[in-house]
Amino acid sequence: MRVAIIGAGVAGLACAERLDSLGATTQLFDKGKRPGGRLSTLVLDDFAWDFGAQYFTVRDPRFADRISRWEAAGHVARWTDGPDGAWIGAPTMASFLAASCADRDVRFGALVQAVHPVEGGWQLSGPGWEESPFDAVVIAVPAEQAATLIGLHDLGMAREAAMVRSAPCWTLMAAFPEPLPGAPDVLRSAGAISWAARNESKPGRPSAECWVIQAGGEWSARNLERDQEGVAQDLLAHLAELIGAPLPEPIFLKAHRWRFAMPQGGNGAPLWNADLKLGACGDWCMAARIEDAWLSGHELADRVVETLGVSATPVKTAEVA
Repeated sequence: MRVAIIGAGVAGLACAERLDSLGATTQLFDKGKRPGGRLSTLVLDDFAWDFGAQYFTVRDPRFADRISRWEAAGHVARWTDGPDGAWIGAPTMASFLAASCADRDVRFGALVQAVHPVEGGWQLSGPGWEESPFDAVVIAVPAEQAATLIGLHDLGMAREAAMVRSAPCWTLMAAFPEPLPGAPDVLRSAGAISWAARNESKPGRPSAECWVIQAGGEWSARNLERDQEGVAQDLLAHLAELIGAPLPEPIFLKAHRWRFAMPQGGNGAPLWNADLKLGACGDWCMAARIEDAWLSGHELADRVVETLGVSATPVKTAEVA
């Protein structure tokens, strides 16, 4: 059984890992240069910013078991100075996903523009390339993008994806020559800024005074199409207001726009059409948490296997270090 997975984020890689363990052959396609999606860290010399998801928590025993193995390999760590129960990737947020890619067939820089039924299964195509056949296709990208890929094949699944709305998020990465006066490691607000954190308070991060400031969904939506420089200056001013003191002149300042940041409205389960052998997974299917993204991929893999009849006896594979 050969399964194509579109998207090498948390959900796509969880699905691939589970399918591989059950005897399937997977190939992942991702338009980015590296795994992670919103689990992103920018590293510049002695500076680092986790400018996507800030941390994750663990509730489900299946995810807890996987986290314990990643922790033993040094790919995740507890953020003891962060929110209760917070975990992070180590030394970057996507480190555990990079480890999951190590022994898998992952094609980066591969934008999938269309999925076509062909003799023997499915064909994927993008700018200047196509590949087939695949026995099944899993789409593990944001809901807005998934709806486009699914729409020609299953209107019901496309409608489910189209009903999800993802709030945007402007994120500011700032570095200062000295610690911010009187600022705790984590700040939360109901105003323009929903989250601000001193990045070096996380284990394994460089010691430079680097801050990640994330705007709330409402503010981000109102300012979605503004230029990066103007957004950066506004969020810097809001941070100073939140701290209640003037800020030192930053030595680095960059704003990043996440157009699809916080999905809302999923039906609580991954999508699967057993007749077409086409499905979708991601946090948007369940809830906007890293754990839910992982669970959606894990659970969809089981449904794929049920349909295609691959033995459910786990295949012994080398543990990814």
